[in-house]
Amino acid sequence: MSVRVQAWGIIAAVLADTDPSGAAVRQRLSNSLDENPGVPERALLEYLLETRRSDATVVETLEATRDMRLGAPALPPQFAEQLDAIRSISRIGALLQNQMVMTAFQPIYGLEGKTVVGAEALSRFVSDDGAAAELWFAEAAAVGLGANLEFAALGSAAAAAQNLPEDLYVSLNISPTSCLDPRLPELFEHIELPIDRVVLELTEDIPDEEYLQFISALNPLREKGLRLAVDDTHTGAGALSRMIHLQPDFLKVGRNVIGDVDKDGLQRALAACLVDFTDQVGITLVAEGIETVGELKVLTELGISAGQGYLLGRPSVRPEDWTNWNTRLDVDGLERQLAGQGDSPTTSRGTKSP
Repeated sequence: MSVRVQAWGIIAAVLADTDPSGAAVRQRLSNSLDENPGVPERALLEYLLETRRSDATVVETLEATRDMRLGAPALPPQFAEQLDAIRSISRIGALLQNQMVMTAFQPIYGLEGKTVVGAEALSRFVSDDGAAAELWFAEAAAVGLGANLEFAALGSAAAAAQNLPEDLYVSLNISPTSCLDPRLPELFEHIELPIDRVVLELTEDIPDEEYLQFISALNPLREKGLRLAVDDTHTGAGALSRMIHLQPDFLKVGRNVIGDVDKDGLQRALAACLVDFTDQVGITLVAEGIETVGELKVLTELGISAGQGYLLGRPSVRPEDWTNWNTRLDVDGLERQLAGQGDSPTTSRGTKSP
């Protein structure tokens, strides 16, 4: 069921009520409809946001709406689902309106030179419930606001990147669907981050039916210097058989490839094969999730170009932390430090998100 149909369902239920105590509620909603003709979801969202500003929380308003007598003995079975969708629209709308999106950066090291060459932007949301970033993006996508939230995150990351050293590239997470959005080329016209410093890192597979359209949409931007990264865990964009056609600039491999590469011969052989493949086709290979000094040393010996992970640096929203990335990585010193602590820096890993 579309968001528009869901919105009409909620609006119709509210306006059908005949309880005199709800007259003011119905009038506010009716006024919002008049101001947004033909766009009920916008009318309902603006009504809820206005109510949020005047009441303690939007949840109280929605619960009051749920309890209204609608002139029928029972609510339709799909009403609860519709109400949840409208709650989500309100939550995401408030998030966007109040610009509650922050950016953390995680350093990406060149493994041969042991210096930071780039930074991946990771979204962090200011919210009462402390929900993880991936949950916010999933909720937004479910109610048709996924691209809106993605572009808000991209804008936040581009603004924050002004505090990064100018020689670093900036990796921005984005879904293939948002790559087809006309707002993407417009974004690069309005941000100060040069396009040749930007790497778009795909967060999902490219649907087969959108593959050629995706390439056509990104080619004009790539001709201006934009670079592309794909993840080996995505069976579409990351499949080696499609790598030749997509021609990404970066292939990122995670724990499924590099985990225990210093202890497992099969893992080491797999990593070596990928190094050989990416060298031959001109792709930069990046190892994600590096956790131990042993893994770091073997990955460096194998010739993997770059790496990131909690061992090398945790995501941070603090510009003062970003300025410390100009020092060369001391692997032996790091090993001695960890030995003194008697523990790995990554006893619990976080989840990376757009």
